[in-house]
Amino acid sequence: MALTKEKKEAIIKKFAKNEKDTGSAEVQIAILTEEINNLTEHLKEHSHDYHSRRGLLKKVGQRRNMLQYLASKDIQSYREVVKKLGLRK
Repeated sequence: MALTKEKKEAIIKKFAKNEKDTGSAEVQIAILTEEINNLTEHLKEHSHDYHSRRGLLKKVGQRRNMLQYLASKDIQSYREVVKKLGLRK
């Protein structure tokens, strides 16, 4: 269920601006999205796990704030990230 090191490195490689980029907004949003997806699957099976539900809501809020930041700083990059991750329908 947890995000493995290999999976995290693959996400970083896909969304990084250069080879040393590990903390840009795009990378953080992609990692948060993967963690949100994992927690969502966990909560489908364990619907009474309220501690994990709180963690999920905190991650969703963090991602929302990061997306707002990215949209205000670089709208083109924001659009690319949203499209790659399939966040908006």
